[in-house]
Amino acid sequence: MNSSQLQPRPASASQSTMTELMMPNMANNLGNVFGGVILSLIDRAAAVAAVRHARCPCVTVAIERVEFREPIHLGELVIAKANVNYVGHTSLDVGVRVEAENMITGQRRHTNSCHLVFVAIDGEGHPKPVPAVVPESEDERRWFEHARARRQREVRESGEEL
Repeated sequence: MNSSQLQPRPASASQSTMTELMMPNMANNLGNVFGGVILSLIDRAAAVAAVRHARCPCVTVAIERVEFREPIHLGELVIAKANVNYVGHTSLDVGVRVEAENMITGQRRHTNSCHLVFVAIDGEGHPKPVPAVVPESEDERRWFEHARARRQREVRESGEEL
């Protein structure tokens, strides 16, 4: 079965939100959370969205540039919101936005955003076709177009087929 024969799924059906309280073992001696802790949360939130969409195991194949806009501090609640933005034949582009919340004041700060690429796999570990994603909101349509343009640029640069 190829991806065009699969029933498209709305982007909202696969969205994922994960939260985690930043504890002492997650921070350096300055009280700032290690980048690897945040990358792990990003990867897990994105994986949930990818698997929800594909309805099969998915593996991370790329994490695009991650900028740490602001430090995240010990005791803050970190929220990672993941959304499937675009789907190729067997790959999924997932966007993640990370926010840190001071639970006492309720103030939230946008600390990170990045895109990850996953590939859906079958029981033998081979790439497997996935259904198309249907963006519903204005934001989802914008993310879809940006991800599609990014994918087309990558294909042109690598010489592979879409």
